[in-house]
Amino acid sequence: MIITELDRIVASLPPEERRLFHRIFHFNIVSGHLCPPQSMHPWIEEYFGSVEEVTEQRIVKVTNLVTFEGALFNRLRAHRPIEAEDKPDIEAQIVERSKDDPLQNPQRNTPEDVFGRVEGEKCITASNIAKYDGLHGMVVFHEHNPLRFSKEEIIDYLETGWRWAEKAHAQDPSAKYYFFMWNCLWKAGASLIHGHAQLLLSRDMHYAKIEGLRHAALRYRGEYHSSYFQDLYRVHSSLGLALEKGGTEVLASLSPLKDREVILIARQLDLSLRERIYEVLACLRDRMQVTSFNLALATPPLSEVEGWQGFPVLVRIVDRGDPKSIASDIGAMELYASSVISSDPFEVARLLRESLE
Repeated sequence: MIITELDRIVASLPPEERRLFHRIFHFNIVSGHLCPPQSMHPWIEEYFGSVEEVTEQRIVKVTNLVTFEGALFNRLRAHRPIEAEDKPDIEAQIVERSKDDPLQNPQRNTPEDVFGRVEGEKCITASNIAKYDGLHGMVVFHEHNPLRFSKEEIIDYLETGWRWAEKAHAQDPSAKYYFFMWNCLWKAGASLIHGHAQLLLSRDMHYAKIEGLRHAALRYRGEYHSSYFQDLYRVHSSLGLALEKGGTEVLASLSPLKDREVILIARQLDLSLRERIYEVLACLRDRMQVTSFNLALATPPLSEVEGWQGFPVLVRIVDRGDPKSIASDIGAMELYASSVISSDPFEVARLLRESLE
């Protein structure tokens, strides 16, 4: 199955699953046509394989009707000529940039939070010196290379981050909305190469996009008397885009923010979810050659708040492209319209199943 055959795939679903799909998603398929001059043919054949590949292009537009996240799929976008920096490979750049690394000795070169540091076996926390929010810390990995991670390390990073959140909440009980994020390498927005993740605990309400998702899920429950998150998994599962392991649901997103987006849904930040996060990251790194990514983890409030019942622990991971490319993977379309995607979620799902099952 491939995304350009989504019409056939959806039409083949049993009636109940097809009805649920159309409740959450809208899609249409269009053809884009062009007439290149003869002088362009050699260039087109070099980058796209043949002239026929570009003269009629099949484009799939998918919109999530609950969250209004959307994606435009065209696999030819992956073959566009993009300028790249003439630099050594990524591993060599990581080694080169390890010189004068301020995170190599975090206890000496980073501030600590007013409630102190949290130490894990593979990492230690620090207070972020240029804060997003009042409570903003970091998990500094002992391993400099952010791509050289093991299951034990990922589990420890996540566990240490959660212990930081509990300690921060004890110091300020009004701060209860936890957000963990990892920007891996400069393409994903990291200002330092040394492996590290960001930790935030907010007051009053969660961050805007998470609150938007919560309110969308509440509206969905009010209209359909069903859980949006459970139905989202059911739709992806019916298409072969999801699997469940150890109580954690893993989805290859049908309306990804950017290429190869994977969503994980769990009831709590337990060992199963931490293990699944590692397995997804390892699959992206080892099977899909992803070297730069964003990972975001959001939890329900640390203490009970009305309106959060049924909201899961939610993790989203997305590929941010080749770090050697000088082009940004996000432009006006992603900021103000719909995401433009060159990868196929059915291929992402296949590789996830092979790695996780």
